[in-house]
Amino acid sequence: MNEEAKSIWKKSWHGLGAFFILALSAAAVVFLVAFIYALTNWEKPVADTFTKAALAGFIFATCCLFAGCFVFLLRWMFWTHWRLGLFTLACLATLIALFYAEEDWRGWHAWNQFKHQWEAKGEKFDWQSIVPPPVPDDQNFALTPIVFTSYGQMLTRDGKLIPYKNRDTNFVNRLKMDIVHNYEDSPKDGNWEIAKISDLETWRNYYRALVAKTNEFPVQPQPQSPAADVLLALSKYDPAIEELRQVSQSPYSRFPLDYDTENPSEILLPHLATLKQCSLALQLRAIAELQNNQPGKALDDIKLALQLTDKIHTEPFLISHLVRIAMLQITLQPIYEGLAAHQCSEEQLVALDTELAKLDFLADYKLSMRGEMGLQGGNIDYLIRNRRELFNMTSENGTSSGPLFISSLIPTGWFYQNRFGCARMMVEFYIPLANVNQQTISPAAVRQADKALQAETKIITAYNILERMLLPGLGNVVKKFAYAQSSVNLARVAIALERYRLAHGEYPESLDALAPQFMERIPQDIIGGQPLHYRLTADGQFVLYSVGWNEKDDGGVVVDQKSRDPRDESGNPPDISQGDWVWRYPTK
Repeated sequence: MNEEAKSIWKKSWHGLGAFFILALSAAAVVFLVAFIYALTNWEKPVADTFTKAALAGFIFATCCLFAGCFVFLLRWMFWTHWRLGLFTLACLATLIALFYAEEDWRGWHAWNQFKHQWEAKGEKFDWQSIVPPPVPDDQNFALTPIVFTSYGQMLTRDGKLIPYKNRDTNFVNRLKMDIVHNYEDSPKDGNWEIAKISDLETWRNYYRALVAKTNEFPVQPQPQSPAADVLLALSKYDPAIEELRQVSQSPYSRFPLDYDTENPSEILLPHLATLKQCSLALQLRAIAELQNNQPGKALDDIKLALQLTDKIHTEPFLISHLVRIAMLQITLQPIYEGLAAHQCSEEQLVALDTELAKLDFLADYKLSMRGEMGLQGGNIDYLIRNRRELFNMTSENGTSSGPLFISSLIPTGWFYQNRFGCARMMVEFYIPLANVNQQTISPAAVRQADKALQAETKIITAYNILERMLLPGLGNVVKKFAYAQSSVNLARVAIALERYRLAHGEYPESLDALAPQFMERIPQDIIGGQPLHYRLTADGQFVLYSVGWNEKDDGGVVVDQKSRDPRDESGNPPDISQGDWVWRYPTK
């Protein structure tokens, strides 16, 4: 018999066929609704809305398709061939267990083998090993009442975070020494790096103009000398500075940070910004005192600023030492201006050199790098125990929270592989870059280390993703430490030259004349280990310089940071990657 074929519209659909039809129909409906919504919301980008709608429909249809296939597979395995299905599942479970066991063992073995090898050489990887030891509370600079105010609104005396809702809104930070009302319109400062003396006239005008807006800074009805007006404006901080000067004599300094916290990356350092702010206030005050013919008071403020820089040198955080470097550069300006004006006595110069001689930024570099390595290890250990935090690290705003089961699927061995990669880059490449004994850093070795890191993380894998995230641009960091120690060395040699000038009436023909009377040993160039370059100029001054990061003798030329032109006299900070690192006074 010839039966007429039924229309597809009249055909009865059952089972998986009905499921697929239903899934595709639902996807089409979602897609159509989204498209209509896009057309009716012209105030939003239609293309973007339409794209998201299409993507949502595609994802929905794909999920339905995979769900149907999965149901079909289960039906085939456990209904028709159930024995084969059970055997397949057992094999699959065994393979998964073997995969996790192998990856966990391989990661653990790689990390522990590396760790034991380097611990035998004296290296330490435990986070707690780089934590500064406790000090007596009654001799601790950081626990004195005035210094406590620099962090007390946010942290307790044992470093615990005070919840935002419990913070005292009337709490006063007595070390908050703003020298401007608004940093955007602050006067331009001097800069020793480009041989520029501070112009206090602009500061005097700034403070007098503020009277129309605020009474934040005291001023006289009639103008005085620029230095006197600046000192009057800053006099509001006199009591705090004098109290700070007294407590700075404390023999120890250890800020109460929560080193025992489960997640080391959550340790807060609110005191750093305040200490840097104090350095800016002391810098301007010391410069005004010099121009007001008070070199003794200026020296006291310079010494206090250097002591503040020293108060955080045991902290194992890279950011702490970068702040110290910034504080040093701030403090060098009044030293430079005092030497340029020949305002310091022999006794004052000796006292100043004694303070600068305490600074060793190459040793501090190694401490900060080991601190970074300890932090990396502590953070990875924390991630192993708190897998969900991995989503926070990879999100743009640090508040993403992905499904816990996804992060739980990551083999623990992958975390160990990342810790091994981070630590290996640090101990084999970056930590050795500073030679403390010879007081040298090789830019060529820094470039090689950066290339090794780039090659290691060029292709992102499960073994290096945290290595790529946790290791910052360390080459730049090394350069900043080298420049800081070179700046200290240049300043110390300039002090010895000034002592020679006081004794002989002129600067020497060569640096060799300084040792041992005015300087026990002339420091060599941080870059390359050769003698510092020095020559007298026609106006009776001198040029003293290091060859700088490009390892070339550019004749004492400083390259402008913005224009990269050594002839530019716009007053921009120098590009320390180019040209020489120079100490010279303004041309007479």
